[in-house]
Amino acid sequence: MKLRITYILILMLTLTFAADAQRKKKDSKKPAKTSVNKKTVKKPAPKQTVKVKVKDSVDLKAATIEIVQSYKPEVKQATKPEAAADLPPVDTAILPMNYDVPAQSLYYTYNATPLRPLALGKDTLKEQFLNYVKLGGGNLSTLFLDAGFAGLKGRNYYTLFNVRHLSQSGSLLHQKSSMSGFNGDGIYKGENLIWHAGLGVDYNKFNLYGYDNQVYNYTASQVALNYTALNITIDAANREEQRLSYHPYINGRRYGLNNGSTPNISLSEYQLDVRLPFRYTIDTTLQLGLAVNGMVSQAATSMGALSKGNNIFQLSPSVEYKKGLFSVYAALSPTWGLGGNSYLLPDIRVSYNLIRSSQFMIVAGWTGRLRQNRFEELAAINPYTQPIRTINQTHSDEIYGSLQTNIGKHITVSGRVSYWQYDNMPLFINDTAFDNKYFMVNYDGVNAVSLQGGLRYTVGQTLSVGGSIIYTTYDADINRYAWHEPSLKLNADVMIRPMPKLLITGYLSVLDGMYAVDKANRSIKLPTVFDLGAGAEYSFIPRLSAFARVNNIFNNQYERWYGYRTYGFNIFGGLRLKF
Repeated sequence: MKLRITYILILMLTLTFAADAQRKKKDSKKPAKTSVNKKTVKKPAPKQTVKVKVKDSVDLKAATIEIVQSYKPEVKQATKPEAAADLPPVDTAILPMNYDVPAQSLYYTYNATPLRPLALGKDTLKEQFLNYVKLGGGNLSTLFLDAGFAGLKGRNYYTLFNVRHLSQSGSLLHQKSSMSGFNGDGIYKGENLIWHAGLGVDYNKFNLYGYDNQVYNYTASQVALNYTALNITIDAANREEQRLSYHPYINGRRYGLNNGSTPNISLSEYQLDVRLPFRYTIDTTLQLGLAVNGMVSQAATSMGALSKGNNIFQLSPSVEYKKGLFSVYAALSPTWGLGGNSYLLPDIRVSYNLIRSSQFMIVAGWTGRLRQNRFEELAAINPYTQPIRTINQTHSDEIYGSLQTNIGKHITVSGRVSYWQYDNMPLFINDTAFDNKYFMVNYDGVNAVSLQGGLRYTVGQTLSVGGSIIYTTYDADINRYAWHEPSLKLNADVMIRPMPKLLITGYLSVLDGMYAVDKANRSIKLPTVFDLGAGAEYSFIPRLSAFARVNNIFNNQYERWYGYRTYGFNIFGGLRLKF
């Protein structure tokens, strides 16, 4: 019996030790607890406890198992406040205001003096001299005259007269030229209109020169080209700006050529130009216009009429609109020309100022023109033009864009790009069949593109320097080149007044890209025209001053027209008298 009890006790102790060993083994596998920084966590994470009952084949004491879960807390982002504008609260307080108005009683111890006009004081403005005579001479047998008279005037009228003359003689045989002229203008101010009448007379003389004297032995009278011009103008305009304004204009002129060469050919050309423009202003932004124009011309030579009639008739309605920085002008002119040909000539211009406070303006436009090509117009370009020719009128269209601006207070800049299209453009080609001295007019269709630029710096009346450049490319339909038309034109000038009595001027002229035909009918490029000159004038007293001028300082022997060499270095000077 005691032995059984002993075995039972040993068995119970063995089971008890086994259960304790199993519990300690499970406790050793539990995860370590995670530590949390108390500065960033307000409350510790709660523990989650799960009680599990373990059963065995024998009734054992219940065991408790603790499970811990890791947790990382985060701080919630604060919402950004939204500000809202609001009026301040209304001040309802009433401020006390006390007014103390004294009695308004005024008393005078004297009588007021009556108003009387004051005596007119002495005018301190110096009267300008209205008349002058400028006379000078120099090398190349230069004789220079320029005179102006404006002394004939009254309360409602005044007159202007000008007489001029310049003659020179070069080193080549018959290399001579002279240009003389007279212009008179009279202005009369009526009650509503300003009337103008003008008279002009010109006499210019050129010689054909540069011959091979061993082959051609001409006298001075045989190579003389004498041009005469007479024109009379009458027009009238509104004296003041009115809603309906007009400016009628009438000009009649006679142009003649007496050619002493063999065969002798004389020419007489008559022109009547009538223009009747009207303009009606609706308001400050809108203007309407209408013009009726007519140009009638007839020319004849000693060998017969050049044309039955070289006439142009035109009706030109227009509208102009301006609003702020934007403006537009548009005109479409039905035009009838030589041979009954009709055209619709546009004149459209749109401009916009980019900046209100600055003259930064962009302009775009399309302009159509019709030119008569009268002999006077062609001879003004090339005085050696042959009068025996066929007349054709030139129709041209220009599409352009330009930019104008200023930099600061003294610098102005401009630029322009144009596309040209010419129908019957007159080209001057030298005569290679005879003596190369006359230039024949050859009409051709020409397309051209031109680039222009200008720059000027001005400081009051003390300094002005600037220039312009034009580069043009020509594409003729029939001719190989646009004969004698320069591709490059460069002009520059300067004016300096270092002291009130001294004025200094200068100029530069460059022409390049001109082509002609030599005696072997080959196309040749003419030398570059480079002409640099300067002038000065000094006043000894208000009435008397001395002047001097130098042309072609470097004595370049260029040819503007093939076969006609320039004069070269030229200097002349003289005196100017004011009275």
